[in-house]
Parts: sequence; structure tokens; C-alpha cells
Amino acid sequence: MEVEYRTIHGYRRAFRRMGSGPPLLLIHGIGVSSATWLPVLPGLAEHFTVIAPDLLGHGDSAKPRADYAVGAYACGMRDLLTVLGVEQATVVGHSLGGGVAMQFAYQFPERCARLMLVGSGGVGRQVHPALRLLASSNGGVFLKLATVAPTRRLAERLRPVLPRFGGWGVGPDLDRLFDRMESLATPEARRAFLRTLRSAVDGRGQVITMLDRSYLAAGLPTWIVWGGRDHVIPLSHAARAACAMPGSRLVFFPEAGHFPHEEEPERFVELVREFVGTTSPAEYDVERWRGLLRSGHVEQAGATAVDGAPISGA
Repeated sequence: MEVEYRTIHGYRRAFRRMGSGPPLLLIHGIGVSSATWLPVLPGLAEHFTVIAPDLLGHGDSAKPRADYAVGAYACGMRDLLTVLGVEQATVVGHSLGGGVAMQFAYQFPERCARLMLVGSGGVGRQVHPALRLLASSNGGVFLKLATVAPTRRLAERLRPVLPRFGGWGVGPDLDRLFDRMESLATPEARRAFLRTLRSAVDGRGQVITMLDRSYLAAGLPTWIVWGGRDHVIPLSHAARAACAMPGSRLVFFPEAGHFPHEEEPERFVELVREFVGTTSPAEYDVERWRGLLRSGHVEQAGATAVDGAPISGA
């Protein structure tokens, strides 16, 4: 699981790579790194060639003054796969990484074999109030405060009463979120975090959406995974995404928070194995893609499923 490096467009890109078999690209969320996948990497590597990059501005990758929008991140994933000689991969994206994964499937449909979204951004405005606060003009001050130990102790004391204040609950994710803050101890890391956050979130919530293009996922095997106790991105977004993406399947981890792959790694590995083992990779057809774009919609034949049970709406 040693971190490897490649220089692309003059910037250092860090990633973890292990295993053999069909390529599997794991894209992490904001403020974390490929380390979030460590609990599932060994199990997945028994069946797949797993590639888990540190997004630009995160982990051991470079943190330049650059474009941190989801479109730029999707291009970065395409470029890394190209450098590594991978033409097509099953893409798994968590949180912000889910938005990047959807953008990757939209920009480079011929490179995306399957799509798994885990507690994904990009399917609704709502997001945890703390992220809206950090995206504000004073977010840099609050972010710096969040990296010091006294703030963590204060948050721990306030944990029981936070849910009373308009969605400020953090469920089982508080410790994980504060652990991640240690990676933002340097000014460079905080600047990259804020540029990334502000490209996706403002004071009113998420500013990016893939719902207007979700009909293009017709024919792309898509599974949506959500923790039943996720306080970072609302659970209602899971059903919304499933209804918007034709033929997708929705799977809940009822006791998990925003990081189901960390909380229940064995189940997550088995789920990915089932996903790949029971679906065929998408085949990009330019004429079909053109037809979808011209019509602007697709007939959603068949019900979306929640662990195999049909649902009718978000």
C-alpha cells in the first residue's frame, strides 16, 4: 500500500495501487485522501486492480494555486488513468469524490465502465452547516481553529446538544472528521481545501448538481450507497439520486454515517464485488449518446431499487 507518485502537468500526483484484475478507481472526498480507503484496499485488491489517488490539493499530492472544480478533478482522473495505461475503469466516488465520479462519467463516458456513488455530493443543495460556514468569507479563520486540539475538545462537549441547532448534528462522524483536520495543519493544505470547497459549496449549500444530466446514466451500471446516519449529506439525497439515474440501485448501510466504507469495510468489499460481478461494463455508443442529448430525457423503464425493493420517488 505504499504511495506512488507521477508528475502530470508539472504537479505531483500521489496514489495507491495494488492488486490485479479489472481496474477499480476509488475517489475520496474533500479534506481526506486515499487513506480513507485503507480499510477496504486489501479486500478489493484480491479481485481488482485498485487505484486510489490523492486528489490535487489533498494528501501527498501537490497543493498549487490551481483549478479545484469537479470538472478539473475529472480531467485529472482521466489523465492519471491514461498515464497508468488504464483505458476503462469502474469508478467509486465518496462525498465530493462522488461528484467527481459523476463528472468523470459525463465528460468521459467511454472511460467509465460502472459508477458507484457513496454518500455523494452533487445531487441536492443541502449540506452540513459547518461546510457552508467554512465556505464563507471568514471560512479560513474557522478552518484554522478547527485544526487545534481545544476546538476538538469543545466539539466533543457540545456533541449531545448539537442536533438541536438546525441540522448541526454530526452522528457517528465527529471523530473521523476531526481526525481529518490534522491533514489541514499547514496553510497550503487549508488554502487548497477552501478552494475546493468554494468551487462546490457557498452559504446556501451545494452549488453543483448532476441531476440535470443524470438521464445520460442510462445504460451505465450505477449503484448508490448511503449511510443511514449520514449527517454530512442528507439521506434524502440518496433516493433523489436513485430516482434521477435510470436503472440505478440504492443500498443503505443503516448504522453507518458518512463513511460506510470505513465503518463496515467487509460489507463494502462484498458489495463492490457483487456490483462488478452482476453487471456488464458500459459500452459507449456515440449515436445513442447523441440521441439522449437531443431528447433531453430517457424513459425510466423498471423501478429503481432499494436493496432490491422498488421505490417510487425521492
